[in-house]
Amino acid sequence: MNHLSTLFTVLLFCIALFPAGHAARAQIHPGQIPSPYSSIQQNSVSNMGAFGDTLWIGPRMNYNIGNDTDWRYPELADSVTDGRGRLFSIALAQDTVVAGIGYNDTSQEESVQAQMGFYISTDGGQHWELIDTSRTLDSPDANTIRYGGNELETVPVIVPQQSPPYMVDFRGDVIFFAGWASGIRRSTDLGQSWERIVLPPLGMDELNPENDYDFVIDPRGEGQGNAFLNFLGFSVLIGQDGTVYAGTAGGLNISDNALYAPADSIRWRQVRQERRPDGLQGSWITSIRENPYDNAVWMTNWISITGEDRDGIVVTRDGGVSFDQHLSGERLYDIGFRGKTIYVVGVNGVFISPDNGATWQQRRRLHSVNTSMKPNTTYFSVATAGDRVWIGSNDGLASTDDDGGSWEITRVDFPLDGANRYQSDAPAVDAYAYPNPFSPRQHDLVRIKFENRDEGDVTIRLFDFGMNLIRVLDQKQKMAPGTYEAVWDGTDQQGRKVANGTVFYEIDTGNRQTVGKILLLE
Repeated sequence: MNHLSTLFTVLLFCIALFPAGHAARAQIHPGQIPSPYSSIQQNSVSNMGAFGDTLWIGPRMNYNIGNDTDWRYPELADSVTDGRGRLFSIALAQDTVVAGIGYNDTSQEESVQAQMGFYISTDGGQHWELIDTSRTLDSPDANTIRYGGNELETVPVIVPQQSPPYMVDFRGDVIFFAGWASGIRRSTDLGQSWERIVLPPLGMDELNPENDYDFVIDPRGEGQGNAFLNFLGFSVLIGQDGTVYAGTAGGLNISDNALYAPADSIRWRQVRQERRPDGLQGSWITSIRENPYDNAVWMTNWISITGEDRDGIVVTRDGGVSFDQHLSGERLYDIGFRGKTIYVVGVNGVFISPDNGATWQQRRRLHSVNTSMKPNTTYFSVATAGDRVWIGSNDGLASTDDDGGSWEITRVDFPLDGANRYQSDAPAVDAYAYPNPFSPRQHDLVRIKFENRDEGDVTIRLFDFGMNLIRVLDQKQKMAPGTYEAVWDGTDQQGRKVANGTVFYEIDTGNRQTVGKILLLE
């Protein structure tokens, strides 16, 4: 290490050889980084739910109360904390948590999402019951299902593959979940038993138990054209007024009695994308949310039928009779609310409407005082806990309590002084870089976390394996004592991509130098 420090010192004169005009993404963030022992467990936050001031996030079921620095996890939900299970969906009420659990099945040539079942807690997450797929899926002889006076032929869904619990909602002891191949399922006894709910095939305007029907419920789509798309469940919502909304790959299904009627007597009205300015934008309804402010129901629309659909969101304020269309052409994942302020997240950033959908502001990249999201971050989920809105992404969590005026960003944290909750034997270090190895194409940025022990000027220099200076990050930035983060995008001072290999970094804090390395692999 002393040899490396000597070489760095000899090469400092090289700084003057590089012009300062390149403004690529490489800098030291001025704000200090917190170092909690219990951080979130994974930076990619795929889904979340909130009740009161408590926030739950997936895929590892971390939860936070009151925006505390430390995060918690359910110690008795070991299929997630210690096993392959992951949180796919969650619904919350006072003391009750219903968590849809799935996993990626890699037993075949391709990875397939599969259902594990549900974790249900009635004491705020202190104790859990795992409801496995032996209760949520079909028996092999379930070849027919009764609806009204009809016996409809069905294809039983007996394996967990292709049936992950994408969305769940409940009211009292009644739970609905949308599980793709397993369609829409309902439990009336808080998950102890489940029943398959019949939806109309695509193209049928309504389903009424007083009518005669003769169709086959087959989620595989064999010989059905597009009719099977409405059997593929993806989203579900129980509205404040008791209306049940079920989103599928074929459209939206609305029921006024699904919450309480016997399964064979549930009425459905089907809404399809019909290229109307007051209708759906796309046939695939991937998320449905109700705004407590005015009980308007918002939903994300994706392309399901090529050439007919488009991505975007819609909102209905009259129970699905008509829809207002917003953000056409945007691939969006989730919707959240804080009063009349609407938050929508997706591939191209966070979209905020401060006036209930009248106007929209796009935030492609979120920044806090001590860090920022990667330039190409995808935002997956949104929830409101107390007065704070949380945004989940593939680069951590962002939150705001002033409608996007300022942000806090939370990521997996490994304190420089050693262990965190998930790795108790981690060594103490002076600095580290992550991800490492680093691929600019895959990761956009590498982050360098370091400690400044005394107030003074800080400079970070990057060198290739031949000890040639390739980049300087914010030379002589004055900083108070604390922990900080710098970022580098894999380019040199002129903006050119750096070749694969070992890159050394030197952190110069005036009276102290720290050296480390990054393995760059494109």
